[in-house]
Amino acid sequence: MADQSKIRNLLDQLYGAQTGAYLHAQIVNQLTEYAPRIAAKQLAFDAGDAVLITYADTIRASSHPPTVTPQARQPSATLPMAALRTFADRYLADLFSAIHFLPFFPYSSDDGFSVLDFHRVDPAVGSWQLVEGFGRDYVLMLDFVLNHISAGSRWMRAYLDDQAGFEELAIAVAPDTDLSAVTRPRTTPLLTPFEKSDGETVHLWTTFSADQVDLNYRSPTVLLKMVEVLLDYAAHGARILRMDAVAYLWKQIGTECIHLPETHQMVRLLRAILEAAAPGSVIITETNVPHHENILYFGTDGDEAQMVYNFSLPPLLLHTFVSGDARLLSDWATGLETLPAGNAFFNFTASHDGIGVRPLEGWLPRKDLQILIEAVRANGGRVSSKQNSDGSRSPYELNITYVDALKDPRRQLDPLHVARFLASQAIALSLPGIPGIYIHSLLGSRNWQGGVLRSGRFRSINRERLDLDTTMAELEMAGSFRRQVYQGYRRLMRVRRLQPAFNPDADMQVLDLGKCIFGLERSCAQQRILTLVNVTGAAQSASLGHINWPPPLTDLLSGGEFASERIELLPYQTVWLTKCG
Repeated sequence: MADQSKIRNLLDQLYGAQTGAYLHAQIVNQLTEYAPRIAAKQLAFDAGDAVLITYADTIRASSHPPTVTPQARQPSATLPMAALRTFADRYLADLFSAIHFLPFFPYSSDDGFSVLDFHRVDPAVGSWQLVEGFGRDYVLMLDFVLNHISAGSRWMRAYLDDQAGFEELAIAVAPDTDLSAVTRPRTTPLLTPFEKSDGETVHLWTTFSADQVDLNYRSPTVLLKMVEVLLDYAAHGARILRMDAVAYLWKQIGTECIHLPETHQMVRLLRAILEAAAPGSVIITETNVPHHENILYFGTDGDEAQMVYNFSLPPLLLHTFVSGDARLLSDWATGLETLPAGNAFFNFTASHDGIGVRPLEGWLPRKDLQILIEAVRANGGRVSSKQNSDGSRSPYELNITYVDALKDPRRQLDPLHVARFLASQAIALSLPGIPGIYIHSLLGSRNWQGGVLRSGRFRSINRERLDLDTTMAELEMAGSFRRQVYQGYRRLMRVRRLQPAFNPDADMQVLDLGKCIFGLERSCAQQRILTLVNVTGAAQSASLGHINWPPPLTDLLSGGEFASERIELLPYQTVWLTKCG
């Protein structure tokens, strides 16, 4: 077994030497138990890698059972995960190297993030057999929902019954405690009352909702339970683990309870345990916060997460296309850190959540944020808020599909809608890092207003469940909106994956091409690529005479050749230029 000294040192720092020794012995036993079930699989990302983000039941079986592959076949072929496998084999296999399954466990609320049982797949959705089938053809990325558990879970019932081993599961706080310093991502109460079996009322820490009870990581028992969850996912084939809401993991009354030193130590600890169990695996942290806070999760020596969500990208891209001005995006991209080999940004524009606006802090003036909010509302979107320390509320995220966020709200039928959306995605695909693409962006999904009305939750707008046959028919229908988006996206991804200059570690230089064109050079020993994206609805031109790109140049996307130093771009056109021959 690999050297365990790092694990022991981190345990001692978090829990003290005596408890650290006990925990280390228990974790070694866990590693020994799970080792025979975990297959080693070294990850080394290149330009061919992209991650599909999806719920396991986003694609649902039609009235007749779908055809499934031999690897995924199991008794009920009508399960959503089997339907997704049918869809993946036809539409995703040549585009994605990895699949991020959002939580597919039994749950009580929040579309899976209020987990009832961390160790089971919801039988209405699929099975571990189906999950492992995907793992044979894709790198598996699974959600590690480590901050909280459902209030209706068996663990919570055991806590309320004072069962042995669960006494310290949750964080009980006197209701008159001053918690005004705590950073709040929601407007719901921080403490929720629960009645224990002996009649006592306890007020438990609930960062995100009354149904999501925060776990108490000061308890050694809680740590061991969650380490077992982590190892169980690795045993089922997970090689990328997404640490959901990790910034709020450790609580210390009197502090902001976000990004505490103990939280960073916990990320280091869980990474060390995962590396001991499944060498080459990757941890990615989900921290919807301003960029300078977000990148702290790489660690001081690259010893925390190997990947970090690039949370500033989605709102900055949206601002770029709403305003028709690339200068702020260019300034931000110029300051992106050069990361050590093995670390990478996870470049996404949409997810199951909304478009976070906290990452705009320090970048976008309040009046420009209001313009963004008004554009989202005009396109049928909503705005979720957070509570501030003074009791006031401020915008936290924009709830809208990324496709509809980029519609021209002044037009019922927007002839440039698809082009504008694909231009935004081309920029994300050009930046250093690993692309993460939400299935509803790939499929051109529109706002699901019916879902918002039924659930009462703004986030449902971008979480529609799709019928297998209907979706495939729309993708095959000439001229359909879904087909236009999917085919355009497919073209971008198939070209991108063949270019060495789009490797995550390839060099980047942002080019100053004015307000209307975003310019980016990516380069490595084998290749140089110049990305030019017109972020406006009018034709634009750019001169390359000052950046040492003499013609002729070939556009990798269209195959066209440019013989002049002046490049003419159609509205929202993207070119990926390289030297001819």
